Amino acid sequence: MTELLTAAQMRAIEQAAIKSGQVTGLELMERAGRGVVEAIFEEWPELAKFSGKAVILCGPGNNGGDGFVVARLLKERGWEVDVLVLGRPEKLPPDALTNYERWCTLDESSVTEMSRLADARISGTCQLFEADIVVDALFGTGLTRPLGWAHNEVWEAFDLDTGAINRMVAIDVPSGLCADSGRVLSELERTEDRDPHRVTASEIPFHATQAELTVTFHRAKTGHLLSDFANTCGKLVIKDIGLGSNCASWKNEFVTAGSVSADHLAKSPGANKFSHGHALILSGAPGKTGAARLAARGALRIGAGLVTLGVPPAAQLEVAAQVTAIMLQRVDGAEALSDILRDERMNALCFGPGLGLERARALAPVALAAGRPTVLDADGLTAFADDPSVLFGMLHEGCVLTPHGGEFARLFPDIAAKLNAIPTKGPAFSKVDATREAAERAGCVVLFKGPDTVIAAPDERCSISSAFYDRSAPWLATAGSGDVLAGFITGLLARGFDAMAAAETAAWLHVECALTFGPGLIAEDLPEQLPKVLKELNI
Repeated sequence: MTELLTAAQMRAIEQAAIKSGQVTGLELMERAGRGVVEAIFEEWPELAKFSGKAVILCGPGNNGGDGFVVARLLKERGWEVDVLVLGRPEKLPPDALTNYERWCTLDESSVTEMSRLADARISGTCQLFEADIVVDALFGTGLTRPLGWAHNEVWEAFDLDTGAINRMVAIDVPSGLCADSGRVLSELERTEDRDPHRVTASEIPFHATQAELTVTFHRAKTGHLLSDFANTCGKLVIKDIGLGSNCASWKNEFVTAGSVSADHLAKSPGANKFSHGHALILSGAPGKTGAARLAARGALRIGAGLVTLGVPPAAQLEVAAQVTAIMLQRVDGAEALSDILRDERMNALCFGPGLGLERARALAPVALAAGRPTVLDADGLTAFADDPSVLFGMLHEGCVLTPHGGEFARLFPDIAAKLNAIPTKGPAFSKVDATREAAERAGCVVLFKGPDTVIAAPDERCSISSAFYDRSAPWLATAGSGDVLAGFITGLLARGFDAMAAAETAAWLHVECALTFGPGLIAEDLPEQLPKVLKELNI
C-alpha cells in the first residue's frame, strides 16, 4: 500500500526533514521546481527541442516559490518567460522571496503583479494565449479559502475557461481545489427575499484551473484521488524530492492507495476446497435472483472453495436452470437460515443483492447473529433506511457495508449532509472523512462506492481505490457491477481475509477486471476476467 498524504502531513514531513538538517527549505523548493521542469519535458518531449514561451502564475506562498524556480530553469534553457505574481512580492515567505529575487536578477522586467492583469490585457502587454506552456503555481496544498477575486482576475483577464491554453501545468494541485478533499472551494452569498427576516445562502461558483498535467511531490495527496480532481488534474505525476520515509508514528492516520498482495491471493498447492471457505449468498424472489447469481459467480471466481445460493422455494427452479458450479440451498425464512448456519464450514455471507426489503428485514437478525463475516449490500442496507440504528445494533466487526451514494445517505443522513454541503474553507469535509465517520458509527468496515471508492475501518484505517487517471474505467457504471463487487468481497472473506483486506483487495481487482475487458463491459463479464488478471499477477 502506498501512503497518501494530507496537506498537514506533507508539511510535517517537510518540517521534520528541515529540522533534522537533512535538507533546507530552499533546497526542497529547488528540487520541486526541477521536478516540474522534468515532468514538462517528459510529458511533451517536443518542447525540449526548441526554446519556447512560458507564462508562470506565482501565488503568495511557497507554491509561488516553486513557480519562480520553474521560471528560472526555463529561462536558463533559453525560453522566453513571463511571470505573473499574485500579491506583493515583498510579503512572500523567506524561501519564496529568495527565489523571487533570484528571478529578478535574470529578468525583473518580466514580472507583472496580477492586480494589473486587466490593464495588461487591454494594453496587450501580456499575451498569455501565445504561450507554449502555462504553469499554475498560484495556490498549492495549503489553500484554505476560495480563490475569490484572484480567481476572477485570472479568468476574466485571460479567459482561461475558453480552452485556448493547450498545456496548463499545475504545481501540487490546480488552484482552487482543496488538497485533502479534492473539492473546489466556493463562497456563499447571503441574500434577503421579500421577508426581511428570512435570509438564504446561494453559491458563488468558482472552479479550479483546468490542468493537463499536475506535478506533486513525495506522495500523492488524498484529494488527488477524490471528487473534482479527476476532471481538473489531467495527468498526475509524482516527483521525488528526497524526503525519504514517512513518519511511521502516524500509523492508521495515513490513507493508502488501493493495491493487492499476490502472496495473499495465491492458493496453497496442498489445499482442498474446504480450505478456502464456503460462501452463502442469499437470494430474493423469482425474477430478482440475477443480482445474487452475479455475486455468487464473483465469489467463486475469486477463490472461495464452495459457494451456495440460498433461495426462497419459489425461485428454486429459476436459479437451478442458471447455475452449475454454484450450489443451491432452499432458504424459506429465518428458521431455515438458522438451520443452515449451524454448519460452521459455511463461513461467509453475502446479504442484500436482489434480496427484497421484507426478506432482508426478516433474515437480518439470524444472519448477523451468526457472527460470520458478512457483506451487506443493496436491499440489505435499504431495508433499514427508516431506522439505521436497528441495523447498527446487529452489526459486528466482521461485517462490510458497501453503499453507493444514495444508500450511504439513507444510512448516514447527517454525514452525507456534511459531505454534500458546499465547501467554503479547507481542509473541506471529504469522502475520506465521511467514510471514517460511518465506519466508526457502524462498528465495521464501510466501502463507500464510486469512481473514488473509499474503504474505512472503525480503527481509522482507510484506503482509496480510485478509478481515475490510468485506472479510469467508466464502463463500470453498469447494472450489476456492484453485485459482483459484493461477491468478490464475500469470496475473500470465505478464504480468510479480514474485512478491511477483503474490501480493499476486491475493490482493486474489480477495477482491474474492468480495465482488462474494456469498453462494452457488462456485469457478467467481470468475474470472467479474474483468471487473466490473477495470471498477470503471477498467482
